[in-house]
Parts: sequence; structure tokens; C-alpha cells
Amino acid sequence: MSVEGATRTGGAEAAGVVLTWREAPLPVKAVIAGIMVNRLGGFLQVFLVLYMVAGGYPEVRAGFALAAHGAGAVAGILLGGWLVGRIGVRASIVSSMTANAALTAGFLYAASYPVMLLLAAGTGAASQVYRPASAELVSRLTGEERRVMVFAMYRLATNLGTTAAPLIGAALVAHSYALLFWAEAAAALGVAVLGGRLLPRDRPGPAAADRAGTATAAGTGAKAGPGGYRAVLADRSFVLFLLAILGFSAVYTQYLSTLPLAVRERGLDIFVYGVLVAVNGLIVIVCELVVTRTVQRWPARIATIAGILAVGVGLAAYALPWGVAGLVAATVVWSVGEIIGSPTMTAYPALAAAPENRGRYLGASQAMFGVGSAVGPAAGVAAWALMGDAVWLACGALAALAALAAFLGMPASPKR
Repeated sequence: MSVEGATRTGGAEAAGVVLTWREAPLPVKAVIAGIMVNRLGGFLQVFLVLYMVAGGYPEVRAGFALAAHGAGAVAGILLGGWLVGRIGVRASIVSSMTANAALTAGFLYAASYPVMLLLAAGTGAASQVYRPASAELVSRLTGEERRVMVFAMYRLATNLGTTAAPLIGAALVAHSYALLFWAEAAAALGVAVLGGRLLPRDRPGPAAADRAGTATAAGTGAKAGPGGYRAVLADRSFVLFLLAILGFSAVYTQYLSTLPLAVRERGLDIFVYGVLVAVNGLIVIVCELVVTRTVQRWPARIATIAGILAVGVGLAAYALPWGVAGLVAATVVWSVGEIIGSPTMTAYPALAAAPENRGRYLGASQAMFGVGSAVGPAAGVAAWALMGDAVWLACGALAALAALAAFLGMPASPKR
């Protein structure tokens, strides 16, 4: 949702958290609940390296397996955007979660390293196909005046599940890795059953699938062009938005890679890093829905730019020579930027796309975030080795460029 008119669509005013949830259709609630279940059972990415090392594989090989999982995840997001136009949301979610359950259980029976790599890539892909499908359904069944708030709920479900999963996984590993893999497989299968029972049948006909991606991207000025992801790339305004997502995600993920190095370099205990991550998680979980109640009324371009710039300012502030209190203050700044911009950035592709190409627009934006999340940490660590604390100033500059791309790519008042 975006625009000056985002406060109202057809006379309906942007609502608060409780009213938005109460009015959400059952399939939307099912998708959000499914995301929670899926993320609560998302142990594989956290424990894959430890599992392989415990099984006798060298650390380097285990790292390659994790990289294969990440590459598969990006491919799965793109595949999900394509599948929505071919077999529909329900079939995409049910088939991907069923495949994910089978592949996850397969790790327990893998007899060689190549098989482990294939399973890692396969689970990475299968676990992410649902994302553009679920986002497309949420967008389709939610009015524009509710969309940003609903996507904030979508993110909250993801964050709660992601936060709790390592703790649950650690408890399961204390008993056995077999229990861990079976639990993740059961969670994925549970999401498949939930989707099969509660999501509407929506398989598109051949004509609809052929038309997907050929219509105008609403409000961006893109003209009808080639189908599929070529239509996304032909939309030059949206490509600028994708570049903004790429820059934002590359900067944002530095808290996972470069920040712990910076904390250690200053002679602080690693506990301090844990506190900073906890501060971010607490702000996102407790404050995002409250902040979104106000931000959902802002034009999408303003919310996106403000969020990106705040993240850039917060990270750039890490370059200052201050102690723990200063590091916490900087973390608060970029965490607030995250909750200001992220729900709108998640929802915007559904507004920019024509309805029949919505899945591909959502898939492209999620895939671009995945690329930035994969490339950003490696680039950040390399830059840290060369530049030291100056890397945080570079993060601020990259965030400013990402904000500029958003300004150029997102219209001030897109047509509806």
C-alpha cells in the first residue's frame, strides 16, 4: 500500500491491528499461521553445518552445503513466482511444503556428500516457493487500506518463528539430530495440510497463465510487454525499486556478519553483540505493528525512503568511537528504520504489478532481498578487513544510494 490515498480506498480508513486481524479473510489468517508454523520448524539452516560436522564432514564442505541451501532459496523464490501463474497459490504452497518435508527427512538417509548438496539445495528451494505464493494470496484478498498492516503481521509471524526456532532446535538436538529433522519435516507437512484445507482453489486456466506478465504494471508507467519475469525486467521503474531492495538488504544484513567483528575489535565481550541482536529483535517484535498503524497512512515512497535512510544512519553511527550505550543507541535507530520501511517494501510489489503478474513481482522482490542477504555479509566482511570501521560509513552511503533508487523508481502517487 502506498500513496496519499493509502489512508482510504473506497472510503475505508486504515485500521488498527485488532480490527485488521478480525476483518482478514480466513485464507489470509491461514497463511500467516502457516508462516508461523513453518518458521518455528525452520531448524535446518541454523543447524545444518553443525549436523554435517558432527557427521564427519570437514567444515569447508559443510559451509558449501549451507551456501547451496542459500542458492536454492533464491531459486525457490523465483520458481514460486512462476508457479503462482501456472498452478495457483494453493497448489504452489501444498506441493512445496510437501516436497520440503520429504527432502528434509531425506537428510537422515543421505549416504554421500553430493547427495547432501542436492538435498541442501532442494530444501532451500522447496522451503521458499511458498513465499511469493503466500504473499500473492495476502495481496489479492486484502484491500489496499489494510495491506501494509497485514504484511506487518506477516513479518511478525516470520520474526516470532525465526526467533523461537533456534531455541526449540537446540532442545531437540540435545536428544538427537534425527528428532530435529523429523520435527522440521512434520512442521512443513503441517503447513501443507493447513494450506490444502483452508486455502481457496485458484488454479488458473491456460489462458490466464499465458497472459501472466503481459499487462501494465499499475501505477509505474510500464507498458505491456513480454510475459514472465521478462515483464518485470521491462518495467524500468520497478527495476529501480529492485535495486533499492538489493542495496537495503546488503546493508541491513551487516548486523549478522560485520557487527560481531566490530564488537570484538573494540575489546567488548561477545555478550554485547548478543544484547544488540536482542535489542533489534525486541523492537521488531514489540513495536512493528504499533508503528505500522501510523506508517500505513504514509505514501509508499516516503515510508520506504525513510526506512532505508534510518537503517543507513544507524549503521553508519557504528563508526563513531563510543561504548556499549552508543552501540545500543545506533541499533535502536536502524531497528526503527527496519520497522518503518520493511512492511511497505514487502507490500509494494503487489501494488506495482498488474493482478495477473503479481506473483512474479513479489517473487522478484523477495529474490532480490535474498541476493542482497547472500552477497552483503561476504562483501561486508571483506570490506571490514580492508577499511575497518570506515565500512559503516560505506554502509550509510550505500543506503543513501538505495534510497535514491527508491525515490526514482516509486511514483509519488501511483494510479490504482
